[in-house]
Amino acid sequence: MGLAERRITKEFQENEFQQFLKELKEVVGKDLEVDVDWGTLQVDGMSHLYQKSWPQVYFQPLLTALKSICQDDMGKEAIADELTKVVIKNEEGISSESRWSTFADNTLVLDHKPTTNVHHVEARAKKLQTLLENSL
Repeated sequence: MGLAERRITKEFQENEFQQFLKELKEVVGKDLEVDVDWGTLQVDGMSHLYQKSWPQVYFQPLLTALKSICQDDMGKEAIADELTKVVIKNEEGISSESRWSTFADNTLVLDHKPTTNVHHVEARAKKLQTLLENSL
């Protein structure tokens, strides 16, 4: 990746990502391990989209789904007992919300192209919520 991609990524990691981790902890009531494969999220020539697309593709749908699930003690307990790690990456070239999330062995994997179908935030959140609710 070029210098532009690395700069934007570093800025995002130090600012928006840290804020996301704080909000995530507030929502679920505990620290979750969040492993982001930043290298796979970087697309040459697309660094100008990261600040908008990464939150909409990965972080907003995750928070929306977890807020829905954790709205009561039963949901918070289920998440606390069953979800220990979140992996965010772009390895399979997935651009559809129907295939973007998997949950196994207490690990939630979100795999999606970082700058494709960015505006499908609610669809990704709904699919994720359904996956988790059916798995907990």
